[in-house]
Amino acid sequence: MSTARVLALLEILQGGGTKRVADLAGRLGVDERTVRRYAEHLADLDIPVRSVRGRYGGLRLAPGFRMPPLMLTDDEAVAVAIGLHAGPDSLAAESALSKLRRVLPAQLADRLGAFLETASFTTTQRPAPADTGVLLTIAQAARDQRSVEITYTDRHGRTTSRNIKPYGVVGHGERWYVATADRTFRLDRIASATLPKATASTAEAAPVPDVDPAGAVLHALATTPWAHEVSVRVQATVEELQRKLPPGLAVLTPLENQVRVELRAERLDWVPALLAGLDLPFVIEQPDELREHVSQLAERLRRIGGRPVDVGL
Repeated sequence: MSTARVLALLEILQGGGTKRVADLAGRLGVDERTVRRYAEHLADLDIPVRSVRGRYGGLRLAPGFRMPPLMLTDDEAVAVAIGLHAGPDSLAAESALSKLRRVLPAQLADRLGAFLETASFTTTQRPAPADTGVLLTIAQAARDQRSVEITYTDRHGRTTSRNIKPYGVVGHGERWYVATADRTFRLDRIASATLPKATASTAEAAPVPDVDPAGAVLHALATTPWAHEVSVRVQATVEELQRKLPPGLAVLTPLENQVRVELRAERLDWVPALLAGLDLPFVIEQPDELREHVSQLAERLRRIGGRPVDVGL
């Protein structure tokens, strides 16, 4: 069932009067049977939708009914917003998000609006936030172009207090990230986020540069200083490799008839399988030990391929 269209039906009925089912079906882009199913769903939610029989019949809300503010927690509001944002019907989802914000308490509606304005995604996968309060606070700072004070634990286990100015929040794979001018932060490593009290100097602060937060996060992930710096020339185009490589894994630099693929890795044992999966000619530039790993994989595949196959008969 389309949550966006159910909310759209409720919005229409709140306009008052009796609405013909055929007219509702036309406005929602569904058949009349589906409209009645949407009405039953609203009734299941204790919203008094009435069916009026006769020549001028249709659907209406009970006289005097008004929707109270939608009392969602921060977690629930963000979960609904992410679900609608990820839906296939983007126009309906946008309309539903607008309606959702109108029936939320003002403060939560504002914080959710900040999230919707500053959130971006690198893939169709939509991660759940590790800490909704932190996520919404950072989104508000990004929208208002303000700094935010965070407590952060890095990958080495060191915890520090920092003052950052976020560009936006980015969903990548199963995690959320925060993009800033000089680095990227994982949201699940931020224990707290606090907006300092606004001052005159805050309001006059220089605007954030026009950057792509998702692109900044992908570049930061591809250049994270792990143990090994890998550089390989591949006979392909950038577009071909973008289709074959996971987002954020590597930096791609076009050369003449080739692309330099640069990535960082804590271990090299998985890189040969990645290169083999490209099914494209390549030349290893560095590190030297990667050549040995590739040779070992080729030898294992040769041995496995030479064995008789047991078909279980």
